[in-house]
Amino acid sequence: MNKLISAVVAAGAIVLGAPAAQAAGYPEKPVTMIVPFVPGGSSDITARSVTPGLSKILGQTFVVENKPGANSAIGAQALARSTPDGYTMMVGSIGTFAINEALYKNLAYNPSKDFAYLTQAVRNPNVLVAATSFPANNVAELVDYAKKNPGRVSYASSGTGSSDHLSAVLFRQRTQSTGVDVPYKGGGAAIADLIGGQVNVSFQNLGAVQNHIKAGKLKALAITGDARAPDLPDVPTLAEAGIKDMVVYSWQGFAVPKGTPPAVVEKLADALRTTLRDPQTQKTLQGLGFEVVANTPQQFAEFQQAEVKRWKDVIQKANIQLE
Repeated sequence: MNKLISAVVAAGAIVLGAPAAQAAGYPEKPVTMIVPFVPGGSSDITARSVTPGLSKILGQTFVVENKPGANSAIGAQALARSTPDGYTMMVGSIGTFAINEALYKNLAYNPSKDFAYLTQAVRNPNVLVAATSFPANNVAELVDYAKKNPGRVSYASSGTGSSDHLSAVLFRQRTQSTGVDVPYKGGGAAIADLIGGQVNVSFQNLGAVQNHIKAGKLKALAITGDARAPDLPDVPTLAEAGIKDMVVYSWQGFAVPKGTPPAVVEKLADALRTTLRDPQTQKTLQGLGFEVVANTPQQFAEFQQAEVKRWKDVIQKANIQLE
């Protein structure tokens, strides 16, 4: 009997020790990092900024694989269906991990159920910008103009459901004003028409419009962050401009499939945070307009849930939904 009990205990110890042993040897082969967008975007830049550091810390190659399409759903679905062993991970955006869950009626994956979150890597605020020909020069003047001209202010965005589009929707909800959404296929086209005066205003990513603001091609009315941007110290936050409860950031984060061993999740998350906090990595990312976050898996998971709830409320109130 004693021998039987010993055998059972030993077997249990082997089973319980398996995840730790797996993490100790991880990674034993190259790791694929899915980017659910085309090369050159924020998620792609974030991925390629951390792969050298991850390779150095973990002693393996991290291969970036772009899987664009369906507003990041193709790449996200690929991650959700991959083996949960730590050899497939993904860097995605606010849209991938939060907005899509509220926006799409039949989403091919579930951001709240299909992933284990590693870290929110970076974030950057949007800037409320206006064409130089538009009469409003600050937020109060924009709201006043919109209320005196119902439905006439045009809001350019990089597409329906994008963070810049939903920032405009949230702004109108907070200010009880109206406007017309003008979605483009990407931020570049929206910015070009904004500079040309074909549209009035837009919530654009800070990094995308900062040089245009400094060159006098666009007017910056407010920042959506919780503090002023160091490179635009004279531009107030929306809170300073009198619009409360409207701190909005675009952000990028890392995830693995649900079911990945906790020890592997922690090992990857620790390596990511170490890499993101490296002075050279921070210098690179900050030079591109990003603020490094590098939080814990639990903090990122809690933040992801808060973002899903927030954008669900905005989207449902505005009655927006895509197939």
